[in-house]
This record gives sequence, C-alpha cells and structure tokens, in this order.
Amino acid sequence: MTLLRTFATLAAASALATTPLLAQSTYDQVDPMIGTGGEGHTFPGAVAPFGMVQLSPDTDTGHVVRDSYKWAAGYRYSDPTIEGFSHTHFSGAGHSDLGDFLVMPVSGETVPLEPGDAAKPGSGYRSRFDHRSEVAAPGYYAVTLSDPGVRAEMTTGTRVGIHRYTFAAGKAAHLVLDLRSSLYNYPGKILWSSLRLLTDGTMVGARETRGWTPDRQLFFAMRFSAPLTGHAFVSTEQNVAYKGFQGPGRDSDAVAERLGRALVARLDFGRLARPLEVRVAISSVDGAGAIANLASEPGDFDTVRAKTVAAWHTALDVLTLEAPAPMRRNVATALYHSLLAPSVAGDVDGRYRGTDNQVHLAQGFTFRSTFSLWDTFRAEHPLLTLVQPPATTSEIVRSLIASRADSPYGILPVWQFQGRETWTMIGYHAAPVIADAYLKGIRGFDATAALDAMVASATYAPYGGLGEYMKLGYVPIDREPEAASKTVEYAYDDWTIARMAAAMGRRDVAATFGKRAANWRNSFDAKTGFVRARKSDGTFRVPFDPTAINYGSDYTEGNAWQYSWFVPQDQAALVTALGGDAATVAKLDAMFAYDTSKLDYSHTEDIAGLIGQYIHGNEPSHHVAYLYSYAGAPWRTQARLKQIVESQYHPTPDGLAGNDDLGQMSAWLVFTALGFYPVTPGSLEYVIGRPFVDHAVLALPNGKRLTIVAEGLDATHPYVGGVTLNGVSVTKAYLRHEQIMAGGEVRFRMQATPDRAWGGARTDRPYSRSTRD
Repeated sequence: MTLLRTFATLAAASALATTPLLAQSTYDQVDPMIGTGGEGHTFPGAVAPFGMVQLSPDTDTGHVVRDSYKWAAGYRYSDPTIEGFSHTHFSGAGHSDLGDFLVMPVSGETVPLEPGDAAKPGSGYRSRFDHRSEVAAPGYYAVTLSDPGVRAEMTTGTRVGIHRYTFAAGKAAHLVLDLRSSLYNYPGKILWSSLRLLTDGTMVGARETRGWTPDRQLFFAMRFSAPLTGHAFVSTEQNVAYKGFQGPGRDSDAVAERLGRALVARLDFGRLARPLEVRVAISSVDGAGAIANLASEPGDFDTVRAKTVAAWHTALDVLTLEAPAPMRRNVATALYHSLLAPSVAGDVDGRYRGTDNQVHLAQGFTFRSTFSLWDTFRAEHPLLTLVQPPATTSEIVRSLIASRADSPYGILPVWQFQGRETWTMIGYHAAPVIADAYLKGIRGFDATAALDAMVASATYAPYGGLGEYMKLGYVPIDREPEAASKTVEYAYDDWTIARMAAAMGRRDVAATFGKRAANWRNSFDAKTGFVRARKSDGTFRVPFDPTAINYGSDYTEGNAWQYSWFVPQDQAALVTALGGDAATVAKLDAMFAYDTSKLDYSHTEDIAGLIGQYIHGNEPSHHVAYLYSYAGAPWRTQARLKQIVESQYHPTPDGLAGNDDLGQMSAWLVFTALGFYPVTPGSLEYVIGRPFVDHAVLALPNGKRLTIVAEGLDATHPYVGGVTLNGVSVTKAYLRHEQIMAGGEVRFRMQATPDRAWGGARTDRPYSRSTRD
C-alpha cells in the first residue's frame, strides 16, 4: 500500500502542476468515472475531443458473446483487475466491439503471455488494482497496477495515444502486446494479424476482425522511449493457413516479423532509470498511415497531454455552470460525454476506409465515423450545433454524404464505426441530422448531394421494409419485424426530408415526403390509442399487449407505451387522435404511474431506468416528458423532469440509468439542465422545460453568449412561474433557434406551486405540422 499511496500522491501533484487554475472551469468538474458502472457503458480512459484513439483500461475482454453486453466499453467499475490498455472504445454503446491492440506492463524475470484468471492473482499478466489509485480527467487516466508494481498513465492526441509506465526500481521492465484480445470476443473473431519490428525500432502491425462489422481492418505504429533489449513475437495457434500463408512453428520467436491469427508479443527493456513512454497511432488505411499519424502529433507524454487538456478546456468551457456540486458534476460530465463522437476516422493525409472497405480521400475535411444515429439524432447532434463550431457539424454532414457515395448500396449510414456499416437499429436518421444542420444555416457541404442522399436512403426498397412502406403507407408486420416502430420513425425522417427540400425550393421532393410524413396515422389504432403493427391485409396484429417487449417483434427495443408517442413532427395531431388535451395528459400520467412490478423485462438488455412505462435508459422515451406541453400542461412537464433527473442521473460510477449511447443520454441532461429540449430536430424549436442549474453561460459558436438564470431555484421551488428573454416576458412554451443564437438572457422565475396557465394556450404550444405548416 505504501507504493500505491506514493504513486497516487505523485499523480495528484502532476495533475495540479499541468492543469490551469480555473476554479470554476467546467473541465475541472468532469468525472469520467460516471457511467463506468451499472449499464452506462462509458470508459474512464484518455481521449481528445472526438479523438480517433480512445486509450482506456479493459478490466475484462474474454467473455463469451452472451456476456459481452456488460463489457461493451471494456471497463466495468466493479471488476477487481485490469487486463490491459487498448486503443479503441465506444462510449456508452449497447453493443461491444473494438478494444484493439491491448498493451500491459509486466515487471520481473517471468513474463506470462496469457491474461490469466481474475480470481487467481499471478496466473497471468492481468493485475489487481485499487480505485483509490485511479485518476481520471479529460485527456488523462492513471492507475497503479498492484501486481507488477507499476504506475500506468495514459494520454492521447487526436490520432495518437501515449502510455507512460513507471516501473519499480531494480525490476526488469516488459510489455505484453496482445493482438488476440478484443471486446465482443469469440473464437474466430481475429481473421488475421501481423507484427513487424522495423530497423529504426518502430513496431508496426495490423489485424482484421469479424465482429460487429465484417472484415474490419486496423493498423498501428508504436515507438518506445527506451531501446528494446529483446523481444518475442509468438503465435499461439499453430499450422494455420490463411490467405495462402502457412503459420510458422515455434523454433524461434525472436523474429522481425510474424503473421497469424493469434499473435502476442513480449517486449523487453531491461532495468529502466526513468519511466517508459510508448507512443501509438492507429489507421484503418494501412501501416504507412499509422506511421504518418504518429509523426503528426510530436512531443512527449506531458507535451501531448498539455495540448489535449487545452483542447478540452476550449470544448468544455463554452459552458460555465453554477449549481450544487453534484449537479455541476453531472452536467459537466454529460457535456464531456457528448463530445466523444462522431470520432475522427480519417488519417492525417485525408485517407480513410469507407463502407465498401476501400480506401478513399476526404478532400477539404476530416472524415468522421461512429454514428449511432438512432440515438444521437434526438439531442446529441442538435447539441453540437450549439456548443461546437459550425465546421464540426459540417464535417459530420460531409462524412455522411461521403459514406453514402462509398456505400455499395448508395444510402446513408445507419450505425457506422471506423467507416464500416453494422446495419444496427432502424430508420434513416442521418436525414434529420442533415436537415437540422441545413435549416440552422450550417453550410460547407453540398446541399444537393445531401438531399439526394436522403432521398436515396428513403427509397431504397430492400432496406427495412421500405418497399412495402412506399406501397402501403406502413411497414407490414407479416413481412418485416419491428414494423410499428419502423413506420413511425420513417414518417418522421420523411418529414425532415420534406422540410429541407422545401427550404431548397425542391417542391416535388417536399410534396412527396410531406405526404409520407403522415404515414404514422396508418399504424395508429384509435380504438386502443396505441401505435400498433399491421399486417399486409390491413388488420392489426393480435394478440396485442402494449406492455410486451420482445426483440424482433412489433417494436424496436420497446413496446406500444413508448412508441405510441413518437410523432415528433405532429404531436398536436396525436393529441387530437388521443381524444384531446385532458385525455393526452391522463395517458401520459398513466404511463409514468404504470405498475410494472409484475412485468419481467430481464431478457431485454437495453430496458433500464423505468418510471412506470417510461424508460429513460432507452431513447424512444427521451422526448415524452416534454409532450405535456403539446397538450397545454407545461407544468406537468416540469414535474416529470424533476422526477427523471433526480432518479436517473447521479455523480457516481453507476450514475447513468442506461447506456449513454454515444452521448445521447448525456446530451438530454445538458439540454434539460439548461431548461429547454429539441423534441423535434428540424423544427428549429426547443420546448421549454425547467432549469436544473442556478446560473449558466453558454458561449455560442457565433461569438454571442446565452445566459440562463434560475431565480429562486431549490428543491422546494421546482415549478416555473414565468420566463423572460432579455427582460421581455415569454408566453410561448418554446424558444426558437434564432432566439437562442441571438444570445442574451433567459430568466426563469421558480416557485413552489405550478402555474397551470403559462404556455397552455393553443397558440403558445410548440411546433406541429398540422398547426403551423
């Protein structure tokens, strides 16, 4: 424990020495440990804003497929050991993959090449650790590895990761590089891998995997601050033929190059007088790209760390917060998690690997990937338009358009990472991302190509029942699973295409997709008041249970209770269909109050954070609390938001109710804490909720500043008594995008009792196409 305390003290001193003294800096409030426990699936390691390299500890990687969900980010706070540090991770995904190129320090004379059993200390290269030795901050992570007695530190640039290992004096220093290790691991995932030691001491390598995407290729280049005194490149799978190559025997492992499907390297450095630094860069293109990426961000550990910390200050300190410490930490960390994806996926020379698995060149922009669009179109992408320069969103849109051009199918990404498509989830939700950006005035991309890509995605008949959808006006359940969800999500996406087409003067496209935007009605059952799956003969499928959640059934990761509210383009029409304001409010209340004690959702991994049938841990519910405002009862939205925030977000490792989903769960909190939320991306409106911070200042990308003041906010004053914008009373239950971007002050007067009249008039309600278009 003496060694542990010593390293922890040194790390704390180092952090203080290199971190600017900004007492109220949002950077200083971020806690990357939030979400690393429970089912948040975030990782605590080092990453730059939107960085290609996410260098983080993996506490376990060897679980069979049925258990992989819990280790989707590689790190799980409850685990007692660390297996190693790998260079690629997802933040909050509901599916596991990546975990590429695992590195682990080992000290002493014996170097195990297997990770060993977490329950048997010393059985392999994995090590025990104590959370008290961990330090996690944006761009930096450190931990003491108890078994080898090594202090491990991580930092990153955009395309470079740097490890720093301090070995105990007098002990031989080694590294294990395991190319067999991966998240979502299973036999046969590693198709091929290679290791090569160049004459200048640089080590390069690559591997191909078949995991969430088929045939994913990734390359690395690695350099060391001390010379190698010896090495071994070991193949643990013998006599394997692949691509015409026959695997070597084990007569000698001290070779300059080795190829195979199960490679692990031992790297020896002798007894070191100073910490060992390991610089690593990756590329999806080729080894030359990895080497060029490595050279693009020069400097030692402290130099790169200082640059990345400065980048995080720039990104995070656009928002300053005054709130009780727990809320300040929650919101600051939420903003941090919202700035990790879509991540850079192109090399410094502009090359990237596309959907077709070929190499392409991004000219004039940086290619980005990791598009969890079913999640992030809702709030994460709209948030980026407020907290990032327009160039960020422009690059995202250009990357989406480029991916469509590269696609063998000619459509936009669905769920893509490192340029490769997974076909996970439903909809063509790149459309609202592009339309929202265009309608907000963000340019720098080819709008005609963008609209053409949106139309192509919405008319590609083989995808997700679109052929039947275009013929019938709905997706039939007897021909396509999850038909009810697909129908309503397609209809919303269609509306965003119509909106952008109308703004561009493309009346023909606007008319076609404006008509399709009403297709949600074809799945709405007036008798039950729920969106339901219909068969191709027009009848609703029976039996019908609005509480049932079964994968591959009528709904996507949800049931009728969640999906019947998904009409963001025309919530007013849904209110009418449900029988009016009072009936809608009653049904919303029934949703939140539903007794689920006799329901078993244990078979559904993504269903978490239940408040009745409201499921905050999964995205279809995220806009629902704001829907009271469409029925003339904004005060009910205010009450529900208090209930959700207090129960679903905590500044602890298990503080997220469900997967953060590449920033969507976090973006919801950032918006909600400020007092407004984009229920309908593409409408240019934000529904007013209630703030959860006393004071906030948002530095907008146009150079103006928006100040949020919550006058009298405390636990006993949860309701909004009035809102002013620059001193003028706001009577409407929404703010326009141009009002936000104009800056100024939004002041909320909080009170103990609800104001049942404010924002309730029909003319004061948020956008719906049936009442505004």
